[in-house]
Amino acid sequence: MSLTAEAQTQQTVRQQVLVLYLNSSALDSRVVGWSTYDGTGQSSPTTGDSDEPPYENGLDALKDGWRLFQAAQLLPPQPGHEYDVSFLKHEFFFEKLVAI
Repeated sequence: MSLTAEAQTQQTVRQQVLVLYLNSSALDSRVVGWSTYDGTGQSSPTTGDSDEPPYENGLDALKDGWRLFQAAQLLPPQPGHEYDVSFLKHEFFFEKLVAI
C-alpha cells in the first residue's frame, strides 16, 4: 500500500505551541507571562529562559502566523476576593504547524 503525497506531507508536520498570559482579556493587551513548546524537536525552550516576551501582545502573535485555538473563560471573582493573588487568568493558546 503506497502513501499519497498528502499523507506523506501530513506525517512531516509538527505542532509548536505558544501560551501567552495577557494583562487583560483583550488580545491586544500586554503579555505578562509566556511558555513555548516545540513539537518539532528543533528547540527545547524552558520556563524562564528569557526576560523578554516573544511578542508584546497576542495580536502580534497572530500577525506573525500563530493560530489562536483557545482563550480562557472570563469568570468574575467571587465577592470579597477581587484582590486575591492567584493564577494568571487571561491565558491564550496559539499554535503553528511546521513542516520538518
